Amino acid sequence: MFVGLQGAGKTTTCTKLAVYYQRRGFKVGMVCADTFRAGAFDQLKQNATKAKIPYYGSYTEADPVKVAFDGVEKFKKEKFEIIIVDTSGRHRQEKELFAEMIQIGEAVKPNQTIMVLDASIGQAAEAQSKAFKESSNFGAIILTKMDGHAKGGGAISAVAATNTPIAFIGTGEHIQDLESFTPRQFVSKLLGIGDIQGLMEHVTSLNLDQKDTLKNFQEGKFTMRDLQTQMNNILKMGPLSKIAQMLPGGMGDMINQMGEEETSKKFKRMVYVMDSMTKQELDSDGSIFIDQPSRIVRVARGSGTSVTEVEALLMQQKMFARMAKTTKNMQQQAPPGMGVVWVWVVPVCLT
Repeated sequence: MFVGLQGAGKTTTCTKLAVYYQRRGFKVGMVCADTFRAGAFDQLKQNATKAKIPYYGSYTEADPVKVAFDGVEKFKKEKFEIIIVDTSGRHRQEKELFAEMIQIGEAVKPNQTIMVLDASIGQAAEAQSKAFKESSNFGAIILTKMDGHAKGGGAISAVAATNTPIAFIGTGEHIQDLESFTPRQFVSKLLGIGDIQGLMEHVTSLNLDQKDTLKNFQEGKFTMRDLQTQMNNILKMGPLSKIAQMLPGGMGDMINQMGEEETSKKFKRMVYVMDSMTKQELDSDGSIFIDQPSRIVRVARGSGTSVTEVEALLMQQKMFARMAKTTKNMQQQAPPGMGVVWVWVVPVCLT
């Protein structure tokens, strides 16, 4: 059973959790017990249909307790393994809605009650979570809206106040944007030092083609083609705001300040620049443009960008080439048996 404040993202999170378990082979159903908010059943119905999750709700029954009970009983008879009940959002001062939440819990007797908590709630998290804990005795927290500027510091207060663990975090608007909670990665984001481990895991899960780039990097090389490969991979990774959360050193804040749409445009323009290069230019270490500056003008015209943008991209490639060379030198000086550490490249000079 899901509980939480109105606007925290309960209905969307219900769908995400349903998809999470469905992809792991479980038979999952969703029940809409929110008869208070207009359009609540329509939203759950739309989400469930899109995700191909069976659902139950009613346009005529106004009693949320009866809807919840009937829905759970229906799915139990049909041998569903996981049944997710979505309840209406409420505030700790709304005593009637809290009483209703208790009645729903007593009727369906959930194995687990989960509080959905907005990451941006701040200091109010402690008071709200205490009120919900006293009424519903929830056993887990799902933190939502972690894809925005909110870092979730208030969630720490909720955990401490209720002695309840965070189970998952929502990292985007899409139904697959739900991740198991990892304390180390969460604290890294909270402190603004990025989440390189999470970034690497995300890259690995996508099975992106990086063999040639890795080989070059190990040999102390980094060509324009390697940069092109990395740029194309970045655009395959999903929303840039999600990647931005994982970047250290303020890079994530910089991308967030520019905005998703603007950042995406900048990245695509960089790709256009490299698409206008010849094979010889792509396979070079960039020195060919120093020897023949007219190539920069030609690439700028061919890609519909400016000379300044082309020069900025060449500076990026030069910086990463130096990193590759340094990594190779470190590998040669390292004790036997220690391999090279692969640094996943994220261009940051977005002029």
